[in-house]
Amino acid sequence: MAINWTEAQIEDVIARVIKNLNGGEPVAPTAEWDGSQYNGRKYIGVYADMNDAIDAATEGYKAVRAMSLEERERVIFAIRDLCRKESPIMAKLGVSETKMGRVSHKTAKHILVADKTPGTADIVAQAKTGDYGLTLTEMAPFGVVGSITPSTNPSETVICNSIGMIAAGNGVVFNPHPNAIATSNYAVDLVNRACAAAGGPKVLVASVIKPTLDTAQIMYKHPNIRLLVCTGGPGVVKSVLSSGKKAIGAGAGNPPVIVDDTADIKKAGKDIIDGCSFDNNLPCIAEKEVFAFKNIADELMSEMQKNGAYKITLEQANELAKIVLVDSKNPKTGVVKKTVSRDCVGRDAAVLLGKIGIHIDDPELRCIICETDFNHPFVQHELMMPILPIVRVNNIDEAIDLAVKAEHGCRHTAHMHSKNIDHLTRFARAVETTIFVKNAPSYAGIGFGGEGHTTFTIAGPTGEGLTSARSFTRFRRCVMSDSFRII
Repeated sequence: MAINWTEAQIEDVIARVIKNLNGGEPVAPTAEWDGSQYNGRKYIGVYADMNDAIDAATEGYKAVRAMSLEERERVIFAIRDLCRKESPIMAKLGVSETKMGRVSHKTAKHILVADKTPGTADIVAQAKTGDYGLTLTEMAPFGVVGSITPSTNPSETVICNSIGMIAAGNGVVFNPHPNAIATSNYAVDLVNRACAAAGGPKVLVASVIKPTLDTAQIMYKHPNIRLLVCTGGPGVVKSVLSSGKKAIGAGAGNPPVIVDDTADIKKAGKDIIDGCSFDNNLPCIAEKEVFAFKNIADELMSEMQKNGAYKITLEQANELAKIVLVDSKNPKTGVVKKTVSRDCVGRDAAVLLGKIGIHIDDPELRCIICETDFNHPFVQHELMMPILPIVRVNNIDEAIDLAVKAEHGCRHTAHMHSKNIDHLTRFARAVETTIFVKNAPSYAGIGFGGEGHTTFTIAGPTGEGLTSARSFTRFRRCVMSDSFRII
């Protein structure tokens, strides 16, 4: 059953839950809160050695294969239920460990995962009959899946992937992002606790206490790993796709928004800020830059300011850019390029403003907006911060041209606010993104306030799109020649 949380209810639950969590204050992982345990409770399914974790995941695969679909779905139901109950804990833990995002929004994301991640119903067989008999095609598991998960949506991705991969009949081993070990492994432990409570094996999915590049390499090369699934930045996705194994890669994006002069500007202003500020812009689908027709741009920015946006000048934007984007040198090539500052990713708008001496004590503040040109670094870089540059354009041709360029060919997500069907169609065809959201906040694209299932592994580079249980299967064909056709 779906739970329709209000903001007040979420905050009330969080307040009661975190009362006993380190006084409610963000802290660094300690002996009571690290990759192996949480508040004295040892994590189930988390190992010191990746080889041991893969062995456990292999046993988990054997256990899943021995289950009926009904038993498998019972385990998934238990995972969903426990995820809903413990969503505030995982949300608080995620913000405390990574210093990114908002607790109430992460709570909502966990509930979304529990409610809208497809289970075994997503696994459908196909039958074809004809003059020569019957052919049955079924979606079969790969075996053991190796999954790389991010720091931006750590526990959400672990639980979402676990539900889909278990529904497909696979075993799973995770190599979480090093900056979100405690949160990711809490989710691994949750899956195993739910499984045991539903009558399943004690360890269904596995992970490691200290994930590193070395543990990832063991995963890539291990003969038991039949499929690799990576949710992360360009570097780690590239390494997975270079492993020589079947891989699903969910990479980065830089989602543009076009607002033309037929749009409902009041709604567009609210929707864009709602999407851009959700979990402080950490979701890869979130609005990153806006191209607004010049005759409605002022009105649009005014509506944004009514919905929690704070507008800074171009000079202030340039000053902030020097802080949130830093020089990074490639150790192999020596090439220096701009990259986002880890200290700024996913931080509150007030924290980012404070870095340039602007101190705003307003609980309604959610996002920073600024007017820039197309070449500004805020337009060209995926910041994953509640900072939204707005570029004025003269017409739909200019808007589409610049938006497609700003998306950098990632083909991830794009948005448009318009009542002009021709404009919407032209942009969708030109940008070729996996997700295209029309007249709604970005999160509608993953089923939050929109139709369709949810996922936090959006595989644009390898083409699976919004992954679900069927994405983690391989097709097997069974043929009965000249028989069993009853027509």
